[in-house]
Amino acid sequence: MNSIRFATVIITLLFSTAAGADEMLMVGDFANNDLSSWQANSFVGETIYKIEERSLTAISNASASGLVKKIHINLNRTPFLNWSWKIEKSSLLANPTHHEREKAGDDYPVRIYIVIDGGWAFWRTQALNYVWSANQPIDTSWENAYTSNAIMLAVDSGKEAAGTWQHHKRNLKEDLKQYLGIEVEQIDAVAIMTDTDNTGGATKATYGNIFFSSK
Repeated sequence: MNSIRFATVIITLLFSTAAGADEMLMVGDFANNDLSSWQANSFVGETIYKIEERSLTAISNASASGLVKKIHINLNRTPFLNWSWKIEKSSLLANPTHHEREKAGDDYPVRIYIVIDGGWAFWRTQALNYVWSANQPIDTSWENAYTSNAIMLAVDSGKEAAGTWQHHKRNLKEDLKQYLGIEVEQIDAVAIMTDTDNTGGATKATYGNIFFSSK
């Protein structure tokens, strides 16, 4: 085999291997104590976020603040969002009658925001929120109580699974199409928030690593 043919074979093999590999893009590497590029954003008081035991602990007492990471994710390459979370204790689950669809009840023990930036047309910024709901059935979606540009989607519900890790993998590109009605190739930020400001309660929860994958 001559050198040109040999090089062609090697390139083909490398390309085939790469094409079949599961690509992963880490966003929240909490297991390695990495909070770099995450920025605090406070609305009411301060939810405490700290790395403990290779995960991110969130403690909220009548507070609403989150962590935001501005990062461009190519959904054609890595459309799957992967994460895990656990609720240690929460007044929100103890009182499942509060109205999450109204401003007075717009609190969630854990949530992950996916943000599509509207740029200079800030009013076009949209967000999909994956939440652990106190009372809405799993796979139920609704408009955020404060803005129609944000959709809430319950991926966990109720108190039965509290105290145990819940693991999720979502095809974000498909979810954005289904729940926001948009087809996009890129997102612009990921955020997390544990909040209890509207209900005046308290929550302690834990987030595991957050990453995107190709499959």
